[in-house]
Amino acid sequence: MSSGILLLSDNATHAIKRFFIVEIHMSQRKFQRAQQKATKTTEPTQAAADHQPSIQALVWYKEDHWDTLKEMFADGHMLPLSYQDWLTRAEAMKTEIETAGDAVIKVFIDPETFPEWCEQKGLPLNSEARSQLAIEVAQAQSFSI
Repeated sequence: MSSGILLLSDNATHAIKRFFIVEIHMSQRKFQRAQQKATKTTEPTQAAADHQPSIQALVWYKEDHWDTLKEMFADGHMLPLSYQDWLTRAEAMKTEIETAGDAVIKVFIDPETFPEWCEQKGLPLNSEARSQLAIEVAQAQSFSI
């Protein structure tokens, strides 16, 4: 006759406890992951509802300055080979930002004035300096808007 009670040795009991603790821990982790995934899928809609539009500055180039600037920049080798490749990527980024509800300011880098600006700021002619210029222009624009 079976009573449904199973008597286990101390070692077996310890092993089962460890198993259940691991299973519970794994279940909690799975639950947390599921919550995170659910939050991630709902966050964009909530974020979109709560989104406060901002002004974002993008560094922009004119096609006739492209080769001169690429040679001038310390990190010019990191830029796309052609102006058209760069423009395609930049336009995609601009569209993505605008789709999110933000405004875009194009900050054109001029081969004559940018080196002077960098020299005044003590900055190398690289992506960080270009970004810094874009930020400063955006800040100046946001005060005048």
